Amino acid sequence: MLCCSALLTQGGPTVICAEVAENLSMSRIQADGDHFVVAGSDRVFRPWGVNYDHDRHGRLLEDYWVDDWETVESDFQEMKDLGFNVLRIHLQTVQFLKSEDAACEVALGRLRRLIELAEETGLYLDLTGLGNYHQGETPRWYDALSREERWETQAVFWKAVAGVGAGSSAIFCYDLMNEPVIGGSSLEKREWVTGELDGKSFVQRIALELGKSETREEVASKWVKKMTDAIREKDSEALITVGVIPWAHVWPNAKPVFYNGETLKFLDFVSVHFYPKSGEVDRALAALKVYDFGIPIVIEEMFPLSCSMEEMLEFIDRSAGVADGWMSFYWGQTVEEYEQAETLQAALIGNWLRKFSLLAPDSGDLDTDFRNSIRQ
Repeated sequence: MLCCSALLTQGGPTVICAEVAENLSMSRIQADGDHFVVAGSDRVFRPWGVNYDHDRHGRLLEDYWVDDWETVESDFQEMKDLGFNVLRIHLQTVQFLKSEDAACEVALGRLRRLIELAEETGLYLDLTGLGNYHQGETPRWYDALSREERWETQAVFWKAVAGVGAGSSAIFCYDLMNEPVIGGSSLEKREWVTGELDGKSFVQRIALELGKSETREEVASKWVKKMTDAIREKDSEALITVGVIPWAHVWPNAKPVFYNGETLKFLDFVSVHFYPKSGEVDRALAALKVYDFGIPIVIEEMFPLSCSMEEMLEFIDRSAGVADGWMSFYWGQTVEEYEQAETLQAALIGNWLRKFSLLAPDSGDLDTDFRNSIRQ
C-alpha cells in the first residue's frame, strides 16, 4: 500500500486517509460535479475496485452463493485486504425473476445478505443487473417477449433489486446493464444476447431493431428512463450508471449512444470498459475523452488482455486527468495461489492483481506518489 500523507489542497476538497476511514461508518457516496465525494462532506472518493463476476471455476455468483457462502465471505475479506473499495457484482435476470411480473424472493433474500456482508466488510457495491451471461439458462418466456414487454419485465427486476438496496450506504451504484447495444440481430433468430467469451455472453440488446424513424439515441433514452424510474421508485439516493463499450475506441468518430443529451439527465456518472491493444494507448485515451461530459467517469472494466502490463499502467496513469475511478477483476484466487499455479496465464493474472492492488491509493486520491509508483 502507498503511505497516506493526509493531503489537504488549499481551496480544494479534503482527502480522507485510510487510517481515518477505518474509524468511520460507511457513508453514502455522491457525485459532485466531475468527481465523487463522501456524503455530507467535501472528502473525495476514488473508486478503486474489481469485478467479482465469477469464481476460480468460472461459476457465476448465483451458482455458489447458496451452498458455498463461506467462499463469498472469504473472497470479500480478501478483496478488502487487497485495498479495494468497490466490488462490481453481476446479477443474472433469470435468478431474480419467477415470471415476467414477479421477482424471486429467495434471490432477493440472498442479495440482502450480500449487502449486509458488504456493510460488515466495509466495501461498496456496484450492482450490475439484467445479466444473461449463461444464454442456455434463459427461460423461453423471457426471450419470447416483445421489446416493450421485455422492458416492463426488466423494470420489475430493477424495482425489486432497488427495493432491497434502498437505505444501504454500501450501494455505490446500480449499473443498468453490462454493455447494452441496439439492433444488429436477425429477427428470425431473435438474438437478445451476444458477445460470447469463454462460454458466457456479456453483451445484450435492448432492441432487436429500430422502428420507423427511430434513432438509437431515442431508444437508449427511453430505456434508460424506464429503468431509472423503476429504481427511483424504491431508492432515491444511490447513483445510477450503465457500463458501456466505448465504441469510439473502435471507430474514432462514434458518438456515445447511451450517454447522450437525454440519457445524461438520468445517469449520475459514466462507466466505460477498456482493454487497450498493444501500441494503442493513445487511441484508448482519445476514446475516453469522448465520454467527458462534466460528470465523474469510472473505468469499470480493464485488464491487460491485449497489451502489456506496462501499457495498462500507462493507460491508468495518463487517464488520471479524466477518469475518477478504476476497476479490474478478482476471480476468487489470491496472488499467492496464482504464483503457486506455475502457469503463464496464472503468472500474468497474479502479477497484475498484485500490482493493481499495491497501487490502491490509501488517501482516496491520486497524488504524485501514486503516479510515480505506476511509472517505477
